[in-house]
Amino acid sequence: MSDLYEVSYKAAKELIETAKLEKGAVLVVGCSTSEVSGEKIGTASKPELAEDVFMGIWTAAKEKGVYLAAQCCEHLNRAIIIEKELAKELRIDIVNVAPQPKAGGSFATKAYEHFEKPVAVEHIKADAGMDIGDTLIGMHLKDVAVPCRISYKSIGEAHLVCARTRCKFIGGIRAHYDETLG
Repeated sequence: MSDLYEVSYKAAKELIETAKLEKGAVLVVGCSTSEVSGEKIGTASKPELAEDVFMGIWTAAKEKGVYLAAQCCEHLNRAIIIEKELAKELRIDIVNVAPQPKAGGSFATKAYEHFEKPVAVEHIKADAGMDIGDTLIGMHLKDVAVPCRISYKSIGEAHLVCARTRCKFIGGIRAHYDETLG
């Protein structure tokens, strides 16, 4: 296994554990392989790097029964590649597009190649996320996202930021909260 596979696997596994993701949760990942290789985002798509990063993260997600959602680049309006089963389960409308390295990004392209029945959707509300190379995944997280600190700060040369989500606290000063909900 490559170093990128190992780091991606370990970072995803640590995030899944730290965020306390349960079976059936959704992990959204945005990844700039340009940034992973030390280049400016959007300038040097690298399918060979995407393969290692994708497989590491996907392996960790599958081990825990977590769905992986791969964010496309801005050229596809940051659409999401997921399994058709998840789109049906969440009742999300499917859109017709297949990502390519220069229109969707290499990471999303690898998801499309490896998923059993890949589909694209415009929006998802994920339970946690990994932003590899400043790809701006926030639009695909549930409403209350909080930083999730893990021991990995980068994948390759790309900056890594992780997040988990929690339930909204509502009700004001008289309310009591169930801290076990997140």
